[in-house]
Amino acid sequence: MGPQFGRRLRKGAATTAVAAAAVAALSASQAPGVTTDADGRQSTTGAQPSPDEYGQDSATGNSPYYTDLPPLNSPTPSPSTGTTPPATGETEAGIPATVLDAYKKAAAKLRGAKPGCNIPWELLAAIGKVESGHARGGNVSTDGTTLSPILGPQLNGNGFANISDTDGGLYDGDSSFDRAVGPMQFIPSTWEWAGRDGNGDGVKDPNNVYDAALAAGHYLCRFGWDLSDQSDLNSAILSYNNSTDYLNTVLSWLEYYRKGTHEVPDGTGALPGNRSDDPAGASPTPTPPPSPRDRGSASPKPTPPSSGGSSPTPSPTPPGTTPPATPPTPTDTVHHLEDAGTAKLTAMAGDAFSERINTRAETKDGTAVGKVRVRFTIIGSTDATFSTGETVATVVTSSAGVAVAPALQAGEKTGDFTVRAAVVGRSLPGLDYTATVTARAADTLTRVGEAALSCVTGGEFAEQVQVKAAYKGAVADGVAATATLIKSADDPTANDKGPYFKDADGNAVRTLTGLKTDAEGLLTLPKLYADDTAGTYLLRVTTTGGAALTLELTVTVPEPTPTPSETTSESASPSASPTA
Repeated sequence: MGPQFGRRLRKGAATTAVAAAAVAALSASQAPGVTTDADGRQSTTGAQPSPDEYGQDSATGNSPYYTDLPPLNSPTPSPSTGTTPPATGETEAGIPATVLDAYKKAAAKLRGAKPGCNIPWELLAAIGKVESGHARGGNVSTDGTTLSPILGPQLNGNGFANISDTDGGLYDGDSSFDRAVGPMQFIPSTWEWAGRDGNGDGVKDPNNVYDAALAAGHYLCRFGWDLSDQSDLNSAILSYNNSTDYLNTVLSWLEYYRKGTHEVPDGTGALPGNRSDDPAGASPTPTPPPSPRDRGSASPKPTPPSSGGSSPTPSPTPPGTTPPATPPTPTDTVHHLEDAGTAKLTAMAGDAFSERINTRAETKDGTAVGKVRVRFTIIGSTDATFSTGETVATVVTSSAGVAVAPALQAGEKTGDFTVRAAVVGRSLPGLDYTATVTARAADTLTRVGEAALSCVTGGEFAEQVQVKAAYKGAVADGVAATATLIKSADDPTANDKGPYFKDADGNAVRTLTGLKTDAEGLLTLPKLYADDTAGTYLLRVTTTGGAALTLELTVTVPEPTPTPSETTSESASPSASPTA
């Protein structure tokens, strides 16, 4: 039988001895704010940071986490054998097989999807250790799904954040308040946009370690962070749970796992015993919500969570006494959302939108409400995203009640799409904004090269036409273009004689469509040929956006070549005979 969640780890005498000898050596290299006790355990101290500058939800809703830190002695590459119990470092370094596999596969996928992030699998392991003790010591099925729910306490504002239910209890079994869910402890509102399918079964399940590990990796890699940079690494970890103590705890496990780890059987991993909110207890476990694999169209009706653990026990109210009213939160006072001066949202395909969405939260009488979370969601048939690379962003309103969404980034699909603003934690009508993506365009075309474009009848032009497109002085890449051999400057219809291109079958064509400029704004046309009609002709190139360039082509009759008989006749002509 595997160890139970919440059990404290035994500290052997060997660990204590190693710790005592290494305290001084470690102090220079450990994470900032980390101290070490006499048993070789580290602990974290330090002020809490200010709210995340990006105004995003934390992945966990800043839920409690496990504060146990690695021992001072470095982990060994494999567990000890024999009857002697493994040293503490060996026990701590072991990661359950399925969970370890999930961390490594998630990091491998991210190396392909977001190579600039440079996320190490050891970071996912460090967060997984701190959030859930590696899914309760690897208490997972063969496909990586937890065998029992891993749930944080109610985020009801009583010692924690106040996050009213956002999923109808779908993920966390609680229809009153949100709870962190699964091995990586995502709150439902964050999972809704950050969730990923890590094991390819077509389901995004926060209770599955493959799905949760991949989601955590994408979450940590947003904002273009490079996790090989210490500053970006710190920012990413703090965005997961906004606490300096949390940062230092994760950094300590990250460094520990980088020194070496090994695989242990599922269900046998070491478990933490100290939690940030209640060192002696584990999270309460309400009746399990249905797995996403079993959910129908109707939302489940969760059973209220059991009492105990770290859930606060309300004080009994004396008979005849009216309990004090709970003051409303800023979110409770919001009546509606108003646009706060957003300009027209238009961008060319591939470009960033220059305007950003501004939304104001207001009470019924129009008073601005600060410190309210507003979620912006991109909906509709589009490949546009926010500058973060995601299609959902949550921003906290300022003291003026205004939430400014991240900049929008247009994709390649043109047309309109919608961005919907909604108050997190309230069932209020959303506020929709229409954004438009236009086709890539050019306003200027210039020819590259100055050689004359000439040819003799029945021949081919030596020079291939190359043009360069620009838009407002910048390179215009990916712009659609058309090339036509026209009848005249006043008649842009295709000519029926003169120069021509060839199609795949070698037939003459005088209009080419579907052309596109390259990354440098260049467009090189296919080779041109001439029929047997001499004269001066025009080639016109046009692009989306109205750029046009007309070039002159000349076809001449070749000069006659002397025939052999003419050459012989001239050379055989008699010269004048000398007179006597």
